[in-house]
Amino acid sequence: MFDWITGILESGGAWAIAALMFLENVFPPIPSELIMPLAGFNAARGGTPIWLAILAGGLGSLAGAYFWYLIGRAFGPIRMRMLVMRHGRWLTMNLSELDRAEAWFQRHGAAIVFFGRFIPTVRTLISIPAGIERMPQIPFLIFTGLGSMIWSGALALAGYVLEDRYEQVEQWVNPVSTAVVLIIVAVYIYRVIRWKPDA
Repeated sequence: MFDWITGILESGGAWAIAALMFLENVFPPIPSELIMPLAGFNAARGGTPIWLAILAGGLGSLAGAYFWYLIGRAFGPIRMRMLVMRHGRWLTMNLSELDRAEAWFQRHGAAIVFFGRFIPTVRTLISIPAGIERMPQIPFLIFTGLGSMIWSGALALAGYVLEDRYEQVEQWVNPVSTAVVLIIVAVYIYRVIRWKPDA
């Protein structure tokens, strides 16, 4: 996997970084925790300059987030309510919880979108409710872009500084990311089991 990604990054440069980060957001085949440290490692070895690697990673991530935002925006709040009424158990949500979630998102949407970029799985999914709730596009792009650049930059710089020891970044971040995903799955299963319809 390392050699394959490294080969793509070396041959494709900034375009490859952007494409991989876009795919990581649209359908996560390879985690950013692996892509960006390798991009930084390649930069340290004379490949794509580190500033360009960070920019490409951030823009690719932003494009993937915007893809899901547009899907959420097209889906809309009315369809969302119908979906909750029909499949509430599997969404682990009833209409009362949906109302509370909408009100909470309207108050804290910018912070949720920004900090969601640092959490595995959440960074892919958070754009959908932002679109459903019709969060204005400019604030969405600004906060998502800032979060994406910071996350991509931190990982790339870690790979750049460590250079030949870049695997240490992946060995530290990957277990944390896996733990977060497992917690999210466990919470989902718990909520499916405990779900109750509106009284």
